[in-house]
Amino acid sequence: MTVLQTKDLTKRFGKFTALNQVNIDVNEGEVYGFIGPNGAGKSTAIRVLLGILKATSGEARIFGMDAWKDAVTIHKRTAYVLGDVHLWPNLSGGEVIDLFIQLRGGVKNNRKEELIQRFDLDPSKKCRTYSKGNRQKVALIAAFSSEADLYILDEPTSGLDPLMEQVFQSCVMEAKAAGKSVILSSHILSEVEKLCDHVGIIRQGEIIESGSLREMRHLTRTNLLVETKQPIPDLEKQIGVHEIEKEGVEVTFQVDTENLDQIIQYVSTFGITKLESAPPTLEDLFMRHYEGK
Repeated sequence: MTVLQTKDLTKRFGKFTALNQVNIDVNEGEVYGFIGPNGAGKSTAIRVLLGILKATSGEARIFGMDAWKDAVTIHKRTAYVLGDVHLWPNLSGGEVIDLFIQLRGGVKNNRKEELIQRFDLDPSKKCRTYSKGNRQKVALIAAFSSEADLYILDEPTSGLDPLMEQVFQSCVMEAKAAGKSVILSSHILSEVEKLCDHVGIIRQGEIIESGSLREMRHLTRTNLLVETKQPIPDLEKQIGVHEIEKEGVEVTFQVDTENLDQIIQYVSTFGITKLESAPPTLEDLFMRHYEGK
Protein backbone atom coordinates (compact mmCIF):
# COMPACT_ATOMS: atom_id res chain seq x y z
CA MET A 1 0.00 0.00 0.00
CA THR A 2 1.36 3.42 -1.00
CA VAL A 3 1.56 5.84 1.93
CA LEU A 4 3.26 8.77 0.18
CA GLN A 5 3.54 9.62 -3.49
CA THR A 6 4.68 12.63 -5.45
CA LYS A 7 4.20 13.04 -9.20
CA ASP A 8 6.31 15.57 -11.10
CA LEU A 9 6.51 17.72 -7.97
CA THR A 10 7.90 21.15 -8.89
CA LYS A 11 8.58 24.18 -6.71
CA ARG A 12 9.87 27.51 -8.01
CA PHE A 13 10.87 30.61 -6.11
CA GLY A 14 10.71 33.30 -8.79
CA LYS A 15 13.07 32.19 -11.52
CA PHE A 16 14.82 29.67 -9.26
CA THR A 17 13.63 26.07 -9.54
CA ALA A 18 14.13 24.39 -6.17
CA LEU A 19 12.37 21.15 -7.16
CA ASN A 20 12.02 19.92 -10.73
CA GLN A 21 9.53 17.08 -11.39
CA VAL A 22 10.41 15.06 -8.30
CA ASN A 23 8.83 11.59 -8.07
CA ILE A 24 8.83 9.74 -4.74
CA ASP A 25 6.96 6.59 -3.69
CA VAL A 26 6.93 5.32 -0.10
CA ASN A 27 5.03 2.18 0.83
CA GLU A 28 3.66 1.00 4.14
CA GLY A 29 6.38 -0.40 6.43
CA GLU A 30 9.16 1.03 4.28
CA VAL A 31 12.10 3.28 5.12
CA TYR A 32 12.86 5.65 2.24
CA GLY A 33 16.24 7.36 2.16
CA PHE A 34 16.02 10.84 0.68
CA ILE A 35 19.63 11.79 0.18
CA GLY A 36 21.85 14.35 -1.42
CA PRO A 37 24.32 17.13 -0.63
CA ASN A 38 23.32 20.16 1.41
CA GLY A 39 21.22 22.56 -0.63
CA ALA A 40 20.02 19.87 -3.04
CA GLY A 41 16.33 20.42 -2.29
CA LYS A 42 15.66 17.84 0.43
CA SER A 43 14.23 20.27 2.98
CA THR A 44 12.18 22.09 0.34
CA ALA A 45 10.58 18.80 -0.70
CA ILE A 46 9.84 17.96 2.92
CA ARG A 47 8.22 21.36 3.50
CA VAL A 48 5.95 20.71 0.52
CA LEU A 49 5.07 17.28 1.93
CA LEU A 50 4.26 18.88 5.28
CA GLY A 51 2.00 21.46 3.67
CA ILE A 52 4.26 24.34 4.73
CA LEU A 53 5.01 25.25 1.11
CA LYS A 54 2.61 24.97 -1.81
CA ALA A 55 3.97 23.22 -4.89
CA THR A 56 4.14 25.23 -8.11
CA SER A 57 2.98 22.18 -10.10
CA GLY A 58 2.69 18.42 -9.80
CA GLU A 59 1.12 16.71 -6.83
CA ALA A 60 2.03 15.30 -3.43
CA ARG A 61 -0.32 12.84 -1.74
CA ILE A 62 -0.01 11.31 1.73
CA PHE A 63 -2.48 8.64 2.90
CA GLY A 64 -4.26 9.34 -0.38
CA MET A 65 -4.86 12.99 0.56
CA ASP A 66 -3.49 16.21 -0.92
CA ALA A 67 -0.45 17.37 1.09
CA TRP A 68 -1.46 21.03 0.79
CA LYS A 69 -5.27 20.95 1.06
CA ASP A 70 -5.48 18.20 3.68
CA ALA A 71 -2.38 19.12 5.72
CA VAL A 72 -4.20 19.32 9.07
CA THR A 73 -5.70 15.84 8.70
CA ILE A 74 -2.39 14.39 7.49
CA HIS A 75 -0.49 15.91 10.42
CA LYS A 76 -2.60 13.89 12.87
CA ARG A 77 -0.91 10.74 11.53
CA THR A 78 2.54 12.20 10.88
CA ALA A 79 5.57 12.89 13.10
CA TYR A 80 8.30 15.29 11.99
CA VAL A 81 11.84 15.90 13.25
CA LEU A 82 14.06 18.53 11.68
CA GLY A 83 17.84 18.77 11.87
CA ASP A 84 18.14 21.90 14.00
CA VAL A 85 15.56 21.89 16.77
CA HIS A 86 14.72 25.12 18.60
CA LEU A 87 12.83 24.73 21.88
CA TRP A 88 11.21 27.05 24.41
CA PRO A 89 14.17 28.06 26.62
CA ASN A 90 12.22 28.35 29.90
CA LEU A 91 10.46 24.99 29.62
CA SER A 92 12.12 21.77 30.71
CA GLY A 93 12.74 18.99 28.22
CA GLY A 94 10.02 16.90 29.85
CA GLU A 95 7.51 19.74 29.60
CA VAL A 96 8.25 20.18 25.90
CA ILE A 97 7.82 16.45 25.26
CA ASP A 98 4.49 16.50 27.13
CA LEU A 99 3.39 19.57 25.19
CA PHE A 100 4.11 17.90 21.85
CA ILE A 101 2.26 14.77 22.96
CA GLN A 102 -0.76 16.83 24.11
CA LEU A 103 -0.80 18.74 20.81
CA ARG A 104 -1.26 15.38 19.11
CA GLY A 105 -4.23 14.59 21.35
CA GLY A 106 -2.32 12.63 23.97
CA VAL A 107 -0.77 9.19 23.68
CA LYS A 108 -2.02 6.11 25.50
CA ASN A 109 1.22 4.14 25.33
CA ASN A 110 4.07 4.30 27.84
CA ARG A 111 6.86 4.92 25.36
CA LYS A 112 7.80 8.37 26.66
CA GLU A 113 9.53 7.19 29.84
CA GLU A 114 11.17 4.29 28.03
CA LEU A 115 12.53 6.58 25.32
CA ILE A 116 13.79 9.16 27.84
CA GLN A 117 15.87 6.38 29.41
CA ARG A 118 17.08 5.00 26.09
CA PHE A 119 18.16 8.41 24.85
CA ASP A 120 19.75 9.20 28.24
CA LEU A 121 17.97 12.56 28.56
CA ASP A 122 17.54 14.51 31.80
CA PRO A 123 13.97 15.82 31.28
CA SER A 124 14.13 18.12 34.33
CA LYS A 125 16.65 20.54 32.83
CA LYS A 126 15.56 23.76 31.14
CA CYS A 127 15.86 23.69 27.35
CA ARG A 128 18.17 26.71 27.38
CA THR A 129 20.82 24.52 29.06
CA TYR A 130 20.62 21.76 26.45
CA SER A 131 23.29 21.08 23.87
CA LYS A 132 22.28 20.64 20.23
CA GLY A 133 22.32 16.86 20.71
CA ASN A 134 19.98 17.04 23.69
CA ARG A 135 17.56 19.27 21.77
CA GLN A 136 17.50 16.61 19.04
CA LYS A 137 16.76 13.98 21.68
CA VAL A 138 13.71 15.94 22.88
CA ALA A 139 12.31 16.07 19.33
CA LEU A 140 13.05 12.40 18.67
CA ILE A 141 11.48 11.25 21.95
CA ALA A 142 8.35 13.30 21.23
CA ALA A 143 8.15 11.89 17.69
CA PHE A 144 8.65 8.24 18.58
CA SER A 145 6.28 8.53 21.56
CA SER A 146 3.49 9.38 19.15
CA GLU A 147 1.26 6.90 17.35
CA ALA A 148 2.26 8.16 13.92
CA ASP A 149 1.87 6.19 10.70
CA LEU A 150 4.49 8.26 8.86
CA TYR A 151 7.73 9.66 10.26
CA ILE A 152 9.40 12.45 8.29
CA LEU A 153 12.96 12.86 9.57
CA ASP A 154 15.12 15.64 8.12
CA GLU A 155 18.76 15.17 9.22
CA PRO A 156 17.47 13.84 12.58
CA THR A 157 20.83 12.66 13.98
CA SER A 158 22.49 16.08 13.65
CA GLY A 159 24.39 16.62 16.89
CA LEU A 160 23.91 13.09 18.27
CA ASP A 161 26.90 11.07 19.44
CA PRO A 162 27.47 7.58 17.93
CA LEU A 163 25.80 5.78 20.86
CA MET A 164 22.64 7.86 20.51
CA GLU A 165 22.71 7.35 16.73
CA GLN A 166 22.42 3.61 17.43
CA VAL A 167 19.41 4.24 19.69
CA PHE A 168 17.83 6.32 16.93
CA GLN A 169 18.46 3.57 14.37
CA SER A 170 16.80 1.04 16.69
CA CYS A 171 13.74 3.29 16.96
CA VAL A 172 13.48 3.53 13.18
CA MET A 173 13.70 -0.25 12.78
CA GLU A 174 11.05 -0.73 15.49
CA ALA A 175 8.74 1.70 13.67
CA LYS A 176 9.32 -0.20 10.43
CA ALA A 177 8.61 -3.54 12.13
CA ALA A 178 5.31 -2.08 13.38
CA GLY A 179 4.30 -1.30 9.79
CA LYS A 180 5.06 2.42 9.99
CA SER A 181 6.64 4.32 7.10
CA VAL A 182 9.70 6.55 7.38
CA ILE A 183 11.25 9.19 5.14
CA LEU A 184 14.84 9.74 6.24
CA SER A 185 16.56 12.75 4.73
CA SER A 186 20.31 12.52 5.25
CA HIS A 187 23.68 13.13 3.65
CA ILE A 188 25.34 10.36 5.70
CA LEU A 189 25.48 7.31 3.43
CA SER A 190 26.35 4.84 6.20
CA GLU A 191 23.18 5.77 8.12
CA VAL A 192 21.07 5.33 5.01
CA GLU A 193 22.68 1.98 4.19
CA LYS A 194 21.77 0.60 7.62
CA LEU A 195 18.17 1.72 7.61
CA CYS A 196 16.69 2.28 4.17
CA ASP A 197 14.90 -0.08 1.81
CA HIS A 198 14.76 2.37 -1.07
CA VAL A 199 16.77 5.45 -1.84
CA GLY A 200 16.21 8.57 -3.92
CA ILE A 201 19.20 10.79 -4.65
CA ILE A 202 18.42 14.44 -5.26
CA ARG A 203 20.78 16.95 -6.82
CA GLN A 204 19.95 20.55 -7.70
CA GLY A 205 16.26 19.84 -7.23
CA GLU A 206 16.09 16.73 -9.40
CA ILE A 207 15.99 13.02 -8.54
CA ILE A 208 19.01 11.73 -10.44
CA GLU A 209 18.96 8.13 -9.21
CA SER A 210 16.49 6.02 -7.27
CA GLY A 211 15.97 2.39 -6.42
CA SER A 212 16.78 -0.20 -3.79
CA LEU A 213 20.20 -0.25 -2.16
CA ARG A 214 20.96 -3.48 -3.98
CA GLU A 215 20.31 -1.76 -7.30
CA MET A 216 22.46 1.18 -6.26
CA ARG A 217 25.36 -0.87 -4.98
CA HIS A 218 27.70 0.86 -7.42
CA LEU A 219 27.42 4.02 -5.30
CA THR A 220 28.97 2.46 -2.20
CA ARG A 221 32.69 2.84 -1.79
CA THR A 222 34.99 2.62 1.21
CA ASN A 223 37.66 5.21 1.96
CA LEU A 224 40.97 3.58 2.87
CA LEU A 225 44.12 5.06 4.37
CA VAL A 226 47.04 2.62 4.12
CA GLU A 227 50.67 2.73 5.22
CA THR A 228 52.94 -0.12 4.07
CA LYS A 229 56.54 -1.19 4.57
CA GLN A 230 57.10 -1.22 0.81
CA PRO A 231 55.58 1.13 -1.81
CA ILE A 232 52.44 -0.30 -3.44
CA PRO A 233 53.03 -0.62 -7.21
CA ASP A 234 50.30 -0.36 -9.85
CA LEU A 235 47.59 0.54 -7.34
CA GLU A 236 45.88 2.69 -9.94
CA LYS A 237 45.62 -0.36 -12.25
CA GLN A 238 43.65 -2.45 -9.73
CA ILE A 239 39.95 -2.94 -10.45
CA GLY A 240 37.69 -0.91 -8.17
CA VAL A 241 40.32 1.58 -6.96
CA HIS A 242 39.59 5.33 -7.29
CA GLU A 243 40.79 8.76 -6.11
CA ILE A 244 44.37 7.80 -5.14
CA GLU A 245 46.30 10.39 -3.13
CA LYS A 246 49.81 9.92 -1.71
CA GLU A 247 51.30 11.82 1.19
CA GLY A 248 54.68 10.49 2.29
CA VAL A 249 54.32 6.80 3.12
CA GLU A 250 50.53 7.08 3.46
CA VAL A 251 48.16 6.38 0.59
CA THR A 252 44.46 7.25 0.63
CA PHE A 253 42.02 5.93 -1.96
CA GLN A 254 38.47 4.67 -2.46
CA VAL A 255 37.46 1.08 -3.19
CA ASP A 256 34.20 -0.23 -4.62
CA THR A 257 32.57 -2.48 -2.04
CA GLU A 258 32.55 -5.56 -4.28
CA ASN A 259 36.33 -5.25 -4.83
CA LEU A 260 37.32 -4.57 -1.22
CA ASP A 261 38.44 -8.12 -0.41
CA GLN A 262 40.84 -8.48 -3.35
CA ILE A 263 42.29 -4.97 -2.82
CA ILE A 264 43.02 -5.68 0.85
CA GLN A 265 44.70 -8.95 -0.14
CA TYR A 266 46.79 -7.15 -2.77
CA VAL A 267 47.85 -4.32 -0.45
CA SER A 268 48.67 -6.70 2.43
CA THR A 269 51.47 -8.32 0.40
CA PHE A 270 53.47 -5.10 0.82
CA GLY A 271 53.42 -5.19 4.63
CA ILE A 272 50.61 -3.12 6.13
CA THR A 273 51.70 -1.03 9.12
CA LYS A 274 48.58 1.14 9.30
CA LEU A 275 45.06 0.71 7.93
CA GLU A 276 42.04 2.95 8.43
CA SER A 277 38.70 2.67 6.69
CA ALA A 278 35.63 4.90 6.64
CA PRO A 279 32.41 4.96 4.65
CA PRO A 280 32.12 7.84 2.18
CA THR A 281 29.71 10.70 2.73
CA LEU A 282 27.31 11.50 -0.04
CA GLU A 283 29.24 14.70 -0.64
CA ASP A 284 32.20 12.47 -1.66
CA LEU A 285 29.99 10.57 -4.09
CA PHE A 286 28.48 13.66 -5.63
CA MET A 287 31.86 15.30 -6.07
CA ARG A 288 33.10 12.15 -7.79
CA HIS A 289 30.11 11.51 -10.03
CA TYR A 290 28.70 14.90 -10.87
CA GLU A 291 31.22 17.71 -10.43
CA GLY A 292 31.54 19.60 -13.70
CA LYS A 293 28.91 17.49 -15.45
